[in-house]
Amino acid sequence: MKKIMMATDFSERSDRALRRATLLARQFDVPLSIVHVVDDDQPRRIVESERSTASDLLRELRSTLRKFDGISCDTRVILADAFAGIARAVEEEAPDLLVIGPHRRKALRDVFVGTTAERTIRSVTCPVLMVNAPPVGTYGHVMLTTDLSAGAERAAGATIALGLMDGADVSVLHVYDAPATRLAMSHTVPSDNREDYLESLRTEAAANLAQFVKKTGVQSQRQLVRLALNAPAAEILSAAKDESADLVILGTEGRKGVSKFFLGSVAENVLRMADCDVLAVPPARA
Repeated sequence: MKKIMMATDFSERSDRALRRATLLARQFDVPLSIVHVVDDDQPRRIVESERSTASDLLRELRSTLRKFDGISCDTRVILADAFAGIARAVEEEAPDLLVIGPHRRKALRDVFVGTTAERTIRSVTCPVLMVNAPPVGTYGHVMLTTDLSAGAERAAGATIALGLMDGADVSVLHVYDAPATRLAMSHTVPSDNREDYLESLRTEAAANLAQFVKKTGVQSQRQLVRLALNAPAAEILSAAKDESADLVILGTEGRKGVSKFFLGSVAENVLRMADCDVLAVPPARA
């Protein structure tokens, strides 16, 4: 990792993201870029006032980080729609990692993670770390999720390159499906046949996961397979809780059709519901 960017709106949630970005910058000895976007779809006097205030706050923040944390830090204010401004900054500065807070709207706190966060993740080309939990140190347990797709392979490779698994306890999770158990007449299947069917699926899932781990080179302490008795996002978060994971990693592009895994489905729901931090890795773009 060579450079980290952090987007702030000066909220309490952004303070969490700032603390995590600071910890990572110190851990990897890399510079930190802090970006604030002022909505330019307002009267000019309001835009100028907000830009001036933001510039002052960022100047103080830069001075504090340099003096007390020893971090090389630069800041900038961008006039644009929030997500578009962040996306532009990422394109221009090409950071290895973008750190953001949940940006939840209070009225929809338990329903929707917020258009800025989701649209940002959809728009940028680098991995995005959404900081949900108060940072207390380096990540102790990292859980990589996989649907065995190319997108999941990219997420694994990106995380290894960032170094976020280094020194952490690592588990790899694959949530698999059992289509026949959802058929209208599934209750007519004899219990012995059902158990054999489920066991064969579990064996296949474990073998596929082992192959994925070998192919990607992830150094994991545990390989976990879970039958999707509930929605995949719920299974992922349940596994994260069981494993005491403080960072969940997922790709934002997965299989299509029945197993479509990401942004707009599983990844989106994980981002909405997670209490721990989530690293979202976007698909490769031309």
